[in-house]
Amino acid sequence: MAHRVTLIPGDGIGPEVSAATRLVLDAAHGDIEWVDAVAGAGALDSHGALLPEETLQAVRDCRVALKGPITTPVGRGFRSINVALRQELDLFASVRPARALPGVPIRHPATDLVVVRENTEDLYQGIEFERGSPQAAALREELHRLAGFDVREDAGITLKPISVAGTRRIVRFAFEYARANGRRKVTLGHKSNVMRYSDGLFLKTFLDIARDPLIRGEVEIEEIQIDHLSMRLAWEPEAFDVLLLPNLYGDILSDLCAGLVGGLGLIPGANIGWEYAVFEPVHGSAPDIAGKGLANPIAMILSGAMMLRHLGERSAATRVERAVDAMLAEGSVRTPDLGGSSTTDQVAASVRSRLAG
Repeated sequence: MAHRVTLIPGDGIGPEVSAATRLVLDAAHGDIEWVDAVAGAGALDSHGALLPEETLQAVRDCRVALKGPITTPVGRGFRSINVALRQELDLFASVRPARALPGVPIRHPATDLVVVRENTEDLYQGIEFERGSPQAAALREELHRLAGFDVREDAGITLKPISVAGTRRIVRFAFEYARANGRRKVTLGHKSNVMRYSDGLFLKTFLDIARDPLIRGEVEIEEIQIDHLSMRLAWEPEAFDVLLLPNLYGDILSDLCAGLVGGLGLIPGANIGWEYAVFEPVHGSAPDIAGKGLANPIAMILSGAMMLRHLGERSAATRVERAVDAMLAEGSVRTPDLGGSSTTDQVAASVRSRLAG
């Protein structure tokens, strides 16, 4: 079956790992129509915008995109392209698997978990008030009038909205993901003993939905305070399966989980909504090594495998993952971040050769 996919190479090492991934995916599934689009610092030069409307429309037309890492210029007024994509396309679920890979030495070789992170609310919704601004002053006065809260005059303020509607859909998504992928348990992380009306709502909504057997199925559930969860992840990550987290905690713990299995260069990712999905590695654009052939393409190749599975091409996705595993287990082809001297293109060629075999 043919699939149209928007390809956004990105900046820095993005074009290199994107080309490597395209090589592998074309070998795994020979009927992908790639629609090229741009975003990031390069798009600012060529289109006058970090995220051109043409790129957003291309994703809407194809409904699926594969994106390389993107550089957001440092400066006032620039917002993260990744955040903008999530908000414009309502990509409310971030999915980041973290599993032990063959030939990569780690402390917990039985680790195989997935972080499902709510992507649109919480502190990352971007409702902020600068220290000393008239808006911050007005908010301080209103907080004092409404509830007797006294916020210091020299404080910056960020609000943390967590809604029932936003929580319901990420909880449903987590259970659907767990059932569809043979996962046994969903663990919700929160801090409801301190933030009773935001994290507390997240927890209550989770428990309410979990009572519905049609949604939950046979999936086990547990809830755990985020600080205790952080300790247990460092101590026994193999005890967890699917972690369901609000936005900020999910951002932090997904990187912790990446560290448990070898680093960001090995971790795939997806941002998924009811209508659209964007698949991407979670590492940065690493402009210091761009163009040198040193970048590890495994994270983006595995993101491509996630995309194939999303498109219903489960067999092709599994073959890509097994080819990556076989290459890592054999051990002779590795980029410098894994202790080797292979190039980006050599890694892609090695994975592709194992697909053919």
